[in-house]
Amino acid sequence: MKYILVTGGVISGVGKGVIASSFGTILKSCGIDVTSIKIDLDLGNYERFLDITLHRDNNITTGKIYQQVIERERKGDYLGKTVQVIPHITDAIQEWVERVAQIPVTPEKTPPKVCIVELGGTIGDIESMSFVEAFRQFQFRVKRENFCVAHVSLVPMPKSTGEAKTKPTQSSVRELRGLGLSPDLILCRSEKPIDHTVKEKISNFCHVGPEQVMCVHDLGSVYHVPLLMESQGIVQYLNERLQLNVSMPRPGRFMQKWRNLAKRVDNLRKEVNIALVGKYTKLEDSYASVTKALQHASIAAGSKLNLTYIEAENLEKQTKINNPVSYHRAWQDLCKSNGVIIPGGFGYRGMEGKIEACQWCRETQKPMLGICLGLQAVVVEYARNVLGLKGANTTEVDPHCEDRLVIDMPEHHPGQLGGTMRLGKRKTLLEPSIITQLYKKDEIEERHRHRYEVNPDYIERLEAAGLRFVGKDETGKRMEVAIVDNHPYYVSVQFHPEYLSRPLSPSPPFLGLILASLGKLKSYMSKGCRLSPRNQSDVSSDEDDISVSSLSLAEEKSVIENGNGEKPVNGVK
Repeated sequence: MKYILVTGGVISGVGKGVIASSFGTILKSCGIDVTSIKIDLDLGNYERFLDITLHRDNNITTGKIYQQVIERERKGDYLGKTVQVIPHITDAIQEWVERVAQIPVTPEKTPPKVCIVELGGTIGDIESMSFVEAFRQFQFRVKRENFCVAHVSLVPMPKSTGEAKTKPTQSSVRELRGLGLSPDLILCRSEKPIDHTVKEKISNFCHVGPEQVMCVHDLGSVYHVPLLMESQGIVQYLNERLQLNVSMPRPGRFMQKWRNLAKRVDNLRKEVNIALVGKYTKLEDSYASVTKALQHASIAAGSKLNLTYIEAENLEKQTKINNPVSYHRAWQDLCKSNGVIIPGGFGYRGMEGKIEACQWCRETQKPMLGICLGLQAVVVEYARNVLGLKGANTTEVDPHCEDRLVIDMPEHHPGQLGGTMRLGKRKTLLEPSIITQLYKKDEIEERHRHRYEVNPDYIERLEAAGLRFVGKDETGKRMEVAIVDNHPYYVSVQFHPEYLSRPLSPSPPFLGLILASLGKLKSYMSKGCRLSPRNQSDVSSDEDDISVSSLSLAEEKSVIENGNGEKPVNGVK
């Protein structure tokens, strides 16, 4: 097993996740099976970039490690010895990494050859000190030819001077070395490309060769990052450093799918306006997976996503009294959208605003996708305004409501929030409907994360009134998918389809929403749910349904060197 440890310096959020995922993308394109471990962070980037399925153990937290050590101590595994950070915590970290690195993450169940480990935060943070020490020991445990350290550091360019400053990177590398880890690669994050002089300076002061210093500047999209890294010789270096036995040079169509995808994103012109009605809109990262899934679907449909976040509370009638400006602005944003998505959440805050949005979308024929709590809001709204059950609500909001349309599941223990959700991949059986056509099958598996479900006592009345439940679990008692017929797209699901969305394989419910918002859904369905070149903004298709003709070497070089001549959309955060 080969290990690549990715660390960060100077500031957090410097782009370690995208760069670590790009390592995996490049190696996977070389035919090498890759797995990933993330320390104290989420796994979404890896799953999306590498198209693999990671498990809960691929995410390591300090709490998990300490809990494991405490349980071992309680069982007597340490024979009464005093439990300490060194060696007990650091040994537990190393054992965890070695064990998880061997777990297959592809449908073929082939054992991985390379494990990419991302250490969250910034070198020097007190929270990560035990992990840094564990990897200092780990490099000797697995031998040098099997362990590589890639350090991602910020190279700022102050406007007052107009030149790149290397001192923060020098300090960061010095601190990393002081903790016992020497970087094999230094990846410099910057706003603009850095010149050879700056690379030479970093090479001299950080004790690495010039070929070990690489620049990852802001680009038009994150899909250019693997291509940029590959163009700087990353394959050749890793091949020699980790003895990967990759045949060199790589063929001309190496990473062709990614070149196609990057070009496709750059050529998007027509916009699709989507409104996200949520509860946590002040922190947009709360909906990172939803946003990525919308982007994947928009790219597939040949459109640029223009996403507007709407605070659900601002749609409520009470806000019209308390803050009329926010109320009218929120409704104006909703009305200007081409489609609406209502994602998951917990608690009573903003629930009435989500219900208002559901009613408006249903009555105005606006395409809408509800997820998790979004499905529950759809059910409550339909019961109130179609069935006439004015006291309808969810017990999460009002435990004593007159009509309990959404109830807590038997797995849920009131007062005990930890470990009481229905989690993970579950099978859903689909009846003939628009959602079955989008998935192209009548049995699916999607991830779940909820404590409440639709009350089965009301299903018959809701369906008789026009809200059809076309997806159920294997028992037939839990409602998974609800739709309204005679509507362009009014779909809500209990599961979280965004977790399985990929850049080259968008989630079907999200693709349906985007196509309906663009007025292309009927055409898409009539063609057997295949995107024609015309659907994809008149860009010629290649071997994949959503890929396009490749960039020439000259075009790719221009994009890499100039950053596509545009300001970054999302940077490389």
